[in-house]
Amino acid sequence: MASFFFPFILLGLSLAASVLSNQTYIVYMNPAHRPSVHPTAADWYTAELQSLSIDPSNRLLYSYTSAAHGFAVRLDQAHVSLLQDHRSVLQIVPDPVLSLHTTRSPSFLGLLPTSVPLQSVETASSDVIIGVLDTGVWPESPSFSAGSSLPPIPKRWRGACEAGVDFPPSLCNRKLIGARSFSRGFHAAGGTRPAGEYSSPRDQDGHGTHTASTAAGLSVGNASLLGYATGTARGMATGARVAVYKVCWSSGCLGSDILAGIDAAVSDGVDVLSLSLGGGAAPYFRDTIAIGTFGAAEHGVFVSCSAGNSGPGASSVANSAPWITTVGAGTLDRDFPAYASLGSGEHLTGVSLYSGPSMGSKLVPIIYGSNKNNASKLCLAGTLDQVQVKGKIVLCDRGVNARVEKGAVVKAAGGAGMILANTAASGEELVADSHLLPAVAVGRKAGDVIRNYVIKNKNAKGVISFGGTVLGIRPSPVVAAFSSRGPNVVVPQILKPDLIGPGVNILAAWSGAAGPTGLVKDDRRTQFNIVSGTSMSCPHISGVAALLKAAHPDWSPAAIKSALMTTSYTSDNTNSPLLDAAGGQIANAYAYGSGYVDPQKALSPGLVYDLTTNDYIAFLCSLGYSSQHIQVITRRNEVSCANKLSDPGNLNYPSFSVVFGKKRVVKYTREVTNVGLAGSVYGVKVTGPEFVGVTVKPTKLVFKRAGQKAKYSVTFISKNKANITNDAFGWISWVNSQQTVRSPVAYSWKISRTLD
Repeated sequence: MASFFFPFILLGLSLAASVLSNQTYIVYMNPAHRPSVHPTAADWYTAELQSLSIDPSNRLLYSYTSAAHGFAVRLDQAHVSLLQDHRSVLQIVPDPVLSLHTTRSPSFLGLLPTSVPLQSVETASSDVIIGVLDTGVWPESPSFSAGSSLPPIPKRWRGACEAGVDFPPSLCNRKLIGARSFSRGFHAAGGTRPAGEYSSPRDQDGHGTHTASTAAGLSVGNASLLGYATGTARGMATGARVAVYKVCWSSGCLGSDILAGIDAAVSDGVDVLSLSLGGGAAPYFRDTIAIGTFGAAEHGVFVSCSAGNSGPGASSVANSAPWITTVGAGTLDRDFPAYASLGSGEHLTGVSLYSGPSMGSKLVPIIYGSNKNNASKLCLAGTLDQVQVKGKIVLCDRGVNARVEKGAVVKAAGGAGMILANTAASGEELVADSHLLPAVAVGRKAGDVIRNYVIKNKNAKGVISFGGTVLGIRPSPVVAAFSSRGPNVVVPQILKPDLIGPGVNILAAWSGAAGPTGLVKDDRRTQFNIVSGTSMSCPHISGVAALLKAAHPDWSPAAIKSALMTTSYTSDNTNSPLLDAAGGQIANAYAYGSGYVDPQKALSPGLVYDLTTNDYIAFLCSLGYSSQHIQVITRRNEVSCANKLSDPGNLNYPSFSVVFGKKRVVKYTREVTNVGLAGSVYGVKVTGPEFVGVTVKPTKLVFKRAGQKAKYSVTFISKNKANITNDAFGWISWVNSQQTVRSPVAYSWKISRTLD
């Protein structure tokens, strides 16, 4: 792995191509057709394959029973035709390739050991189990070295610590209670295990170790990345247990392996699932993660998924099913400043995690585009002229190849240092990297200043220096430019992402088999690494959800999600609206959903928007999906749409996405449950654009007891008859002297339809 800004695209073109040639498929079955003679679904699948002269011993990869009904199998085209005509088969889909989305954060979120409410919750969280689907785990990390510091493993745990290469079961303990590996889909698709990767739950990559420790790692003092971000590293829920399910390799993650991991996690008894991975947008009946996590949610498992790293482009958000908590990324108030000082006297600030010898104070020549072409300006492999580059600082444009790879290319060409300059695509977003040579990353504005200076001055010179770790950065948080954005192209009436959390420059545990850059030539080793991506924000929310589960064990996954969303905030530490790093403008709900997570307030949200499996089925019926497609998702013998929603936006969701299209009036209904004090009274507060009328009935909600439910309706009226091209945003809040229960509202006038 060569970069730690994990792209939300299909990884490994050779692997993706091999999927097509090897014909691995996921087959979804109708459970109503299983004959009683077969005691288990797996027995039935085997018998059906044998009846079609398909040898299950050679071709059957997985049988799914808990999170989905079906199996993964290698087929040729003749077999596909046979199965497509089979009365018990609901759907056959090619095995998809998905990708990974990849100190200070606990204190920034208010998770302090001195917090009395959180102290009791941390203790109770020892009964909560977080399942992490990723690249595995480095079990020797101090973040998982529980010893006897935790109570015995919950008796309800049904999982296992599977033996594998360099991974004896004895490596599990009271913190790391389970470890499994799933790779049949990867190998069946023609994937070749990269050198150094383990055929076991052991993590060579580092990504899985980082996400697992972010969610629930133990407190480790004096942690740092080569001296940066020194302090105590800890997960969000230090008392919670961790079970890892290795479903990804550095070249990608196969859908069949992911579904097997979800299936096993549900069967094992996890309470929270954390998936920092995903693929492109697709209707839910063709979305492996959406299908598997529906089954998980029905079993009472809270599911957190990364939103993707395809921002700031519109409609780039993924993992958008409403039973998933979709997490975008924001910054912390910590930074790692570095400086580019130019011969012109200008002193420009950027970021870096470089930890080697400094350049000193002497100015050296700067070069930009050693071969006079765009490829060399991007510092792609093989494009730099060693004669021209040796001993100089190389200015590289951000984009195309990995940031740390650019530094490696410059070093290999003999460069003395690198200035990595953003272009318009990345704006002012800065992500620090532990480069192999002196390097600084600067934003677009500073990058333009440096580009202009170098282009106009043949004798351009400069020097790079480093400022270490700085806390109290203002403004913060800021929405990360890479964080994927709404609107939701699968179902525009469901606002996504749901919320954001810390996802930029996050310190957490790391694999002992990889350097901090992940480059093969990086022979440095460190117990902790600083990484960025929605891969990092997702486990923050997973860990906070574990705390809420511990505090409120009777809450449903939907209630936990609601608490997280309605208590999130949208003001930074200067008391100004959250900004978007992409352009420095005020961010909106397509970027941050409900806002930035606030764990303390989420513990006591006042009201929650709850949902049941039947509510989700009514929602799916409103999308116009066929009965077979709904059966694929819901695992039902049969499906009735008698109670389907009149509009997908009528799902009892904690946010609103109002799509006017050709309509001028949209009406939605919501129901809230009082999880606060008896006798609570709330009044409504509405804010938003003046050209949209909003009427809420009733305007006051009275709750005589805890657990009582109340409904309200909202009528949205577009006042402007002319076409409105820009989206708009507002809020609907239920307020009293103790609580503010906020729901974001996104307005669109585009004519849209659900993805099918």
